[in-house]
Amino acid sequence: MTQSTRPYRSVLYIPGSNARALDKARSLAADAIIFDLEDAVAPDAKDQARATLREELDKGGYGNRAKLVRINGFESRWGNADIQAFRNAEIDGILLPKVNSAYDVETLAEMMSDVAIWAMMETASGVLNAKEIAAHPRLAGIVMGTNDLVKELGARPGPDRAEIMMALQISLIAARADGVPIVDGVYNAFKDDEGLRRECEQGRDLGFDGKTLIHPAQIAIANEVFAPSQADLDLARRQIAAFEEAEAAGQGVAVVDGKIVENLHIVTAKALIAKADAIADLEG
Repeated sequence: MTQSTRPYRSVLYIPGSNARALDKARSLAADAIIFDLEDAVAPDAKDQARATLREELDKGGYGNRAKLVRINGFESRWGNADIQAFRNAEIDGILLPKVNSAYDVETLAEMMSDVAIWAMMETASGVLNAKEIAAHPRLAGIVMGTNDLVKELGARPGPDRAEIMMALQISLIAARADGVPIVDGVYNAFKDDEGLRRECEQGRDLGFDGKTLIHPAQIAIANEVFAPSQADLDLARRQIAAFEEAEAAGQGVAVVDGKIVENLHIVTAKALIAKADAIADLEG
């Protein structure tokens, strides 16, 4: 499994201050974990959370799932200590909150040369500068921070999220232009399975790689929605077989289920199969 094929269907926030939750996370079926030192930790618990999280990460046991640490921002009095604490840690990335420009990514890159950087897209400035942020050579992924974005915009999103759709799509386009993964924001009503499924399906259809989650009960739905279905995989395999047969006959296109299949469809089909294989590796 490579960075380009690693699944991010379910990306679960875990408070860095909660030792019990940190331990339980070792057995959860999330594709990735965001160990949170920012919003999920009270100001008077920041120092202890940092120490607790580093201790748990050093113990290991989190398997092949991606491990990201969300630090406090540069403007806070905890950000620098967070950075120092996770130098050389066994993690897959540092998640920087409230990234406004590529300068923020560069600043962290100069301070940490040994870890991938992920950016929270949760400010108006960040969305407007999404292309330059995604293009930074150290940027490894983007997480939509829809709660903070809604707050800053003064928006009141409905079920279809039309009020923030431009920000979602601008960020998504920037990520795709530079080939980095991007995961959708959280769904706050963690007991509303129907609403979660609807929003996961919307995010999947837009093109997001997965969804950030606030509760373990949300993992199964996100994993299901963002995984290729058996019908999708069956079609992909039939497209590949038909195209290879057409090529062998000296033809540039094939027909499957009454639809033209060209090389661009084969690229998508192979990527879908690779994603399914990566999920199987992770779950296995």
